[in-house]
Amino acid sequence: MAFKLIHATEARAGAAVVIDDVPCIVKSNDISRPGKHGHAKCRIEAIGIVDGKKKVIAMSGHDRLDVPLINKNKAQVLSILDDRASIMDLESFETIEVPMIEELRGQLKEEDQVEYWDIEDTKIIKRKV
Repeated sequence: MAFKLIHATEARAGAAVVIDDVPCIVKSNDISRPGKHGHAKCRIEAIGIVDGKKKVIAMSGHDRLDVPLINKNKAQVLSILDDRASIMDLESFETIEVPMIEELRGQLKEEDQVEYWDIEDTKIIKRKV
């Protein structure tokens, strides 16, 4: 479910967009000049927020991209099992089991506070607070 739609030429570095049904952060957007009878073309390079995979897409400048709804929340770590952590949301006191990114493995311990992102019903721990 998209929060809003933007034109491909409006996708700036750091913006969140959906490419191939995967929420991504735009790293670069190369926009070519329009021709005599054509439209501007965009070559967008992005990194998946959840999986970290690189995505490259070429499209017309007037094509539209979905912008995902990203909620950033704070939580406390209850327990850690391999690459997953059990956390408690500090506002709703809901207990959730979510995956961690590679950089946080080994740094987190129980009772630490973290920021987790809820990206269209997919939750992931992004940083230690």
